[in-house]
Amino acid sequence: MTQDDPDLDAAYALQTPEDSVRLYRDWAETYDSAFIDEMDYRLPAHVARVFLEAEPQGPVLDLGAGTGVMGALLAGRVAPVDGTDISREMLEVAARKGVYRRLFEGDLTQRLDVADGSYQSVVSSGTFTTGHVGPDALDEVLRLLAPGGLAAISVNAKHWQGAGFADAFDRMAPNLAALERTEVPIYGPRATGPHATDTGFVLLFRKA
Repeated sequence: MTQDDPDLDAAYALQTPEDSVRLYRDWAETYDSAFIDEMDYRLPAHVARVFLEAEPQGPVLDLGAGTGVMGALLAGRVAPVDGTDISREMLEVAARKGVYRRLFEGDLTQRLDVADGSYQSVVSSGTFTTGHVGPDALDEVLRLLAPGGLAAISVNAKHWQGAGFADAFDRMAPNLAALERTEVPIYGPRATGPHATDTGFVLLFRKA
């Protein structure tokens, strides 16, 4: 990352949706090179692998689509894929990749402008964690999914207990037909710094 780029600690320090809008507005144009590439960020690839192995059906909604990394990983494998993010600037970068049917701004801490049960599948990488979107937004994931719909989302392992994700999934259990949790490395071997060895959970579940 260059001296002027936002960094991972800044992302983890986010407190409000407004903080997210400001950070990702400033980071959008350099995010793929200054973070994805330099930090050898592997989490989206792990989430995509787990998701695709479960044979998802479209339409798919990519929550926290950012610059379209997940959309590019899903391209040609499942369709159609829509994406939403709180950052208009990040979505402008995602649009250039040409892999989404539709992109729209949305705040997952609020109700999205999407009808109940609109999507057969939902996927999300790097969004549900401290400083971004907390466990309360999992109710919105279930609302968006059609009955029997599939979801794959990541949660930073360090925040699984402390941020309340474990308790939230326990509460959701009656509304889930299945739940699998897989631990994966967030970064590859080229990563450096205090977060280089961080891991995350990929939660794969179906709505009952």
